[in-house]
Parts: sequence; structure tokens; C-alpha cells
Amino acid sequence: MSLTVAFAALFAGVVVWAILARKLSAKPWERSVAADLEAGGTAAGTPPAKVGLWAFLGVITSLFGLFITAYWMRMEHAHGGQADWNPIAVPRQLWVNTALLILSSAAMQWARSGANHARADRVRTGLIAGGLFAWVFLAGQLLAWHQLSASGFIASNPAVAFFYLLTGVHGLHLLGGLFVWGKTVVAMARPGVELVDLRLSVELCTVYWHYLLLVWLVLFTVLLST
Repeated sequence: MSLTVAFAALFAGVVVWAILARKLSAKPWERSVAADLEAGGTAAGTPPAKVGLWAFLGVITSLFGLFITAYWMRMEHAHGGQADWNPIAVPRQLWVNTALLILSSAAMQWARSGANHARADRVRTGLIAGGLFAWVFLAGQLLAWHQLSASGFIASNPAVAFFYLLTGVHGLHLLGGLFVWGKTVVAMARPGVELVDLRLSVELCTVYWHYLLLVWLVLFTVLLST
């Protein structure tokens, strides 16, 4: 896969994410439990918001699966005689970024636990910490891009293109999660808002954070192994 094809795939990923986010953002992460029940859910059943989120995660999984498969196929093709693939040295910043995303996911879990135990202080602390760690992670990813650029690897190297592709698409999905996170934080700050009305939003945001952490660990392992 050439540099042009790789960035075409990145563009396609952005388009897919934008379409799905537009359709799902109004339902999976912003509606209260009461709203879900009115929409056809039941207290004993699964809220439609959860179904929507899991469907969304299924699409994202397929997207990343295709990217990783293309990565391995392109690398194996290079081993078969294509001389334009040169393995890159993974920027050390990625280790720090991985730790930041783990902390972000742990903080979101803390918020989820607080919501389940009606502890508004824990929810507030966990949400803010989780979001801040995520923003620092994204800043660290940009720093890793700068480190790779400064290391002398040329952009026409397919390995470099795939590095930008995999980390870039993951970062875009995290940005989407931060958009919803921001709306949840703002909603919690409003006077008179009951914690029970935010429990579902906190839970789904946490699931999404854990999922993106898992995806990142897989991507990081792939980049390290090659």
C-alpha cells in the first residue's frame, strides 16, 4: 500500500466515523435512563443506547481489523521483494502515551463506580481526570508524530504512512469520545441535575474508553512487533 492509498484509507475512516457519530451521538451517550425507557426500552431489558453503542463498536472493530490486516499484508509483500518498506523505530513517547491512556481509562472506571454508588464527588473527579489524561494522551501522540518526523524516516515509506494511519484514526475516535465526555461534564455541572440521569452516559463513556484502550494496546503491540 502506497502513501496515497494509506491516506485515502484514513480519509475513508474519517468519513465512516463522522457518519456513524452523527447518527449515534444523539442517542447512545446523551440520553437518560428515563428517556431510553420512553423510547421502547424496559427496566429489565437492555436500553437502546447500549445496543447502539455496541453496534458502533462492532463497526469500529471491523475498521481497525481491516487496517491491521492491510498493514500485515503490505509488510509481508515487502518481505517478498518490495524494497520501499523500511521498518521504523517506534517513538519512545508512545510508552508514556500508553500509560496516560491506562490512567484515563482507570479514572473513567472510578467515575462509573461512583455513579453506581450514588457518589457524585467520585463521578466528577473521575470524569475530569479521565478527560484530562485523554487530552494529554492526544498531545503526546502529536509529539510522537514529531519525533518520528525528526528521526529522518521519509513520508514515502509505507511503514511511516501506516504509523500515521493507525495512530491518527485511533486519535479521531478518542476525539469523538471527548466530545461526548465534554457534554456529560457540562450536564453534570448544571444545577438540579440528578446523578441517576447521568448514570447511563457515564457507563457508556467508560465502556467506550475501555474499548479504545484495548484497541490502542493492540495497535501498539502491532507497531512494536514490526
